[in-house]
Amino acid sequence: MRSSLPASAAATQIRNALHAIDPNLAVNEIKTMGDLVSEASARRRFQTSLLTVFAGIALFLALVGLYGLMAYSASRRTREVGIRMALGAQRSDVLMLILKKAALLLGLGLVSGVVACWFATRAIGSFLYGVGQHDPMTIASVCGVLAVCGMIAALIPARRAASIDPMEALRAE
Repeated sequence: MRSSLPASAAATQIRNALHAIDPNLAVNEIKTMGDLVSEASARRRFQTSLLTVFAGIALFLALVGLYGLMAYSASRRTREVGIRMALGAQRSDVLMLILKKAALLLGLGLVSGVVACWFATRAIGSFLYGVGQHDPMTIASVCGVLAVCGMIAALIPARRAASIDPMEALRAE
């Protein structure tokens, strides 16, 4: 039945109409089409939510790993950065030095991830609803998000390395 009334009022009218036709007719439950669609898609919605949570955790772990790697790499190069800055390197040069290293690591990770994705899509093809196995827009958008997030994670150690005082860096080791 199509109605502009709220679901509870329409259900009451349906029960009254059915009771008027046959008082012995048992009306168990009346559901709206929205309820039926929601029940039918509940499992997929749960799987998608779970996959989204796991993807968020994976992205967070990847960013923490890249940040840790770049922070460690920048701290190991403190003396080199101090010498470069003592010889006249600008802060932007040091920043670009660290970010280039991060971009190289990020690029290698993205290439290896795309290769792994290419082979893994056959295994997870049943979860891809409305998306082809090798959908270039999806792969490109994920790579873009990872690249932007990775460069933001690498920016913190790069800025820290660029703000090193050359005299303190040379005395550090």
